[in-house]
Amino acid sequence: MYKVMLVDDERVILEGISQVVDWAAAGTELVGTARNGIEALDKIGQSRPDIIITDISMPGLDGLGLIEKASEAYPGVRFIMLSGYKEFEYARRAMQYGVKHYLLKPCNENQIHDALTELLQEHQDAQVKEHVAGEMKQRLQRVLPHVKEQFLLEFMTNRTYGPVDLEYYQELFDLELEENAVRLLLFRIVDEHDYSHLFAIKNIASDLLPHVLLSTTIEGKLLILLADSFDPAGLTESIEEVRAAFTRLYKLEVTAALSEADRMIQSRRLFREALQYLNHRFFIGEGKLITKNDLVLAGECDGVHVEQDAEQLCQLIKSGNTEETAVEVERLFDLLSRQQLEIEVTRSYVVQLYSAMVHVCPPEEATEFTQRMAELPHIDTLSGLKSFVASSAARLTSGYYKNHISRQSSAVEKMMDIVDRHYGEADLSLNGVAHQMLYMNPDYLGKIFKKVTGENFSNYVNRLRIERACDHIRRGGDVKVFELAELFGFGGNSQYFSQVFKKWTGMTPTEFRRIGI
Repeated sequence: MYKVMLVDDERVILEGISQVVDWAAAGTELVGTARNGIEALDKIGQSRPDIIITDISMPGLDGLGLIEKASEAYPGVRFIMLSGYKEFEYARRAMQYGVKHYLLKPCNENQIHDALTELLQEHQDAQVKEHVAGEMKQRLQRVLPHVKEQFLLEFMTNRTYGPVDLEYYQELFDLELEENAVRLLLFRIVDEHDYSHLFAIKNIASDLLPHVLLSTTIEGKLLILLADSFDPAGLTESIEEVRAAFTRLYKLEVTAALSEADRMIQSRRLFREALQYLNHRFFIGEGKLITKNDLVLAGECDGVHVEQDAEQLCQLIKSGNTEETAVEVERLFDLLSRQQLEIEVTRSYVVQLYSAMVHVCPPEEATEFTQRMAELPHIDTLSGLKSFVASSAARLTSGYYKNHISRQSSAVEKMMDIVDRHYGEADLSLNGVAHQMLYMNPDYLGKIFKKVTGENFSNYVNRLRIERACDHIRRGGDVKVFELAELFGFGGNSQYFSQVFKKWTGMTPTEFRRIGI
C-alpha cells in the first residue's frame, strides 16, 4: 500500500476528503493530515508518505512552498494539488517540481480516486522503467569492457571508422577521446605464453600506469591507449615498473613500445609507429622499452659487402684461428647494428653469410649445418642471429684447428723419423728433409716443427746427435773426439762437435768420458 498525507487549512475539507475517499480501493493508506505546510513538513519525516495531497493557499507555508521544501528533502514524494483558484500560474509553478495532477475545488472522491490511481500507475511505470534501465545498465556494465576492447581493435584495423564513430563511442564510454592527445603502448611477451599472461599485463598496467583509457589484444600483443602525460619521464618509469612486476611474477620477459603523442583520429598512424618501434627490438634486443629516441636513421650500405665479408670469414675459419674468427664475427655484426638496414635485408645478409660457412664445413657435418639454416627465419633479433653465427663459426673453426694440429703432428712425426734415420749424415738439413717430404716448403715445415715440438729444427737435430754421442761414449769407453764427430753428423769437425757437446752437456767429450756419467 502507498501512504498518503492530506494537507488543507480548511477543517471541513480535510475531514471530508479523509472520510469519503476509499483509500484502500485506490491502493493507498491515509497516514496523516496537516492544516498547513509547516505542520506537514514536521509530520513527513515521521510518516514518510509516498503521496501528498495539498491545498495551494494556506497560511504560514502555502502548498507551493511545501512542494518546494518537501521535494528538496524527500525527492521521491509525489504531489496532487487542490485549489479554488483557476490561475494557470500556480499550475505552471507546481509543474516545475514534477506535479502533474492539479484538481480544482470542489472536487469529489471519484476525481481524487482517479488522480491517485493515475499517479500510482505512473509511479509503477516509472519503477518498471527504472528496473529495466537498471538491468540494461548492469548488462552494459558487464559487456562494456568487451565493447571497449572491440572498439579499439576495430579503430586500429578498420579504415571505415572515423570521427562520427569516435564521437559516438566516446559518449558511450564517457571518455574524452576526440580532442585530447593520446599515446599507444604495445606490450609483447618474449617467450612462449598464453592469453592469461596478456590479461595479467593488462591488470598490472591498469594498476600502475596513469591515464589508461582503453586496451585490447591485437596480433598476440597487448595494446593500451593512454591519455598523453605531461610527465614523459614519469610515464617511462611507470612502464618499466609494469615490465619489472610482470617479469618478477611470471618469470617472462616483455618488450614494450611507446608511440609519440597525437589526437585519437591519428591513432592508426600511431599504431604503425608503435609497431615500427617494437620491430626495432631486432637491433637492440628483447626485454626493453623502445621509444622514438631508441631509433636512429638507417645508415648507408658502405662496408656491407656480403660476398667479400663471407670470403674473409671463411678464410679465418679454415685457418683454425678461433680468436680471429670471433673478432671478425663481432666486427660484422657491429657493422650491421650501426647500419640498421631493413630487417629483411639484414636477415638476408646473415643467411648468405651462413650459406658460405656451410660450403666450408666438413662433408660429414654438411647435412647438419644445412638443416640448421631453417632456424634463421625464426630468430627475431640481431643479437640472436649473431649468437647463432658466432657459435657455428666457432664450431667450424675448432674443427679446422684440430685438423690442422693433426696434420701438423703427422708431418712433424715424419720429420723426426727422417732425422732419426739420417742424423749421422753431415748434410742433414731442413731443406733436405723438406725435399724428402714431397717438396714441402722448408719455412712452413720449420714453423710447424717449432709449433708442435717447441724447439727449432736445427736445435732438435743437434740435441739428438749429442744424446746419441753420449750413449756411444758410455758404451764404447775410450773413443776419439774426431771419431765421434764423424759418427754423429759433424763431418769430422771435432772442434765444432766439442763446442756443441759442451753446450748441451756442460762439459767437453773428454771430461764426459772421464767422469763416466
